[in-house]
Amino acid sequence: MAHFIVVGAGQAGQSIVTNLRGQGFDGQITLIGDEAAVPYQRPPLSKAYLLGEMELDRLYLRPASYYADDNIDLRTSVTVTAIDPETKTVTLSKADGDLETLSYDALALATGSAPRRLPAAIGGDLKGVYTMRSLADADAVAPEFVAGKSVLIVGGGYIGLEAAAVAAKKGLNVTLVEMSERILQRVASKETSDYFRNLHESHGVKICEGTGLNRLIGEDAVTGAELSDGSTLDVDFVIVGVGIIPGTELAENAGLEIDNGIKTDLFARTSDPSIYAAGDCASYPSGGQQVRLESVGNAIDQGVIVAKNMLGQNVEYTPKPWFWSDQFDVKLQIAGLSTGHDQVVIREGEGTRSHWYFKDGQLIAIDAMGDTRGYMVAKRLIESGKTADPQSVADPSFELKALLKA
Repeated sequence: MAHFIVVGAGQAGQSIVTNLRGQGFDGQITLIGDEAAVPYQRPPLSKAYLLGEMELDRLYLRPASYYADDNIDLRTSVTVTAIDPETKTVTLSKADGDLETLSYDALALATGSAPRRLPAAIGGDLKGVYTMRSLADADAVAPEFVAGKSVLIVGGGYIGLEAAAVAAKKGLNVTLVEMSERILQRVASKETSDYFRNLHESHGVKICEGTGLNRLIGEDAVTGAELSDGSTLDVDFVIVGVGIIPGTELAENAGLEIDNGIKTDLFARTSDPSIYAAGDCASYPSGGQQVRLESVGNAIDQGVIVAKNMLGQNVEYTPKPWFWSDQFDVKLQIAGLSTGHDQVVIREGEGTRSHWYFKDGQLIAIDAMGDTRGYMVAKRLIESGKTADPQSVADPSFELKALLKA
């Protein structure tokens, strides 16, 4: 009986095992995760879960009983310490310290990513300094969210902004610092940055752009921060959201090729034909380079392809990027990739707004703030390779559905 092993029990790993069974694979499946919890959603951790609006069991991607019912051997609190591609084996280190070796016929790596941390030299190892990536991270920081406390958010990406929104809603004094000249600079247009800056400032968040962190102050626990402009802040705790590092160490030690993550081909195969990779840890070829997408949608979609190709179907991965973020009462929905855009068209409605990105006249992405209809239309256009007339998009009286008929 064939044995497929999936290392990493996050969104990508869950997608792989679910789709293996959905595709009719009746062999042995082992899903290995180093956390104690069964596979769960990560995006709500910095939003609904931290706000107390989502219970733990609603985070789970599938009920705990699902794995036994579908004959999936879920190993939690287990770390894979080594892969031997020649013998097709993995070595596991269990919670009790015992080692175990498993043989595989095909192996999938869904090892995710880890948050970047502040260097110890500037106080990154002080108590009261948190990252926001795992369930354990969310549970550790949750008791700090007490009205009247002061928090410093380091990093103006989506994780930092979501944490800032939660803190402000809970009545904390929030300061966010971003080294770049504007928040969201790496992932969005100036128009989108302006929108979210205004949103946060209207809720009392202090945003300092073009401002770095020199050092954190404190003996054992953080009590303050010195910023690059020379100012100092009194803070009760710090949340760091300065990006992630793809989980490539296991693959690299096994001799697999690494290029902006675990390098895969169009079929999600690594440099070893029996090993696949999906999710935050994996890069795929696009436009002459290896691209890595950090999103739930990518993890799910790559997981589907990995499952099919572990079963020998040889299906190419065609990415359809989509993302979302919840901040205060605004739901941001993103489709496509805005990299390289040369025009941004703004569409405003009653309580809604969307930014449509064009490159050489071609629609390539959308940021939709409460504009669900605009998002759905643009997403369909982008995925089908169609475009839209910018003047029509900018006209709030124009019926967007007409674009789908063109």
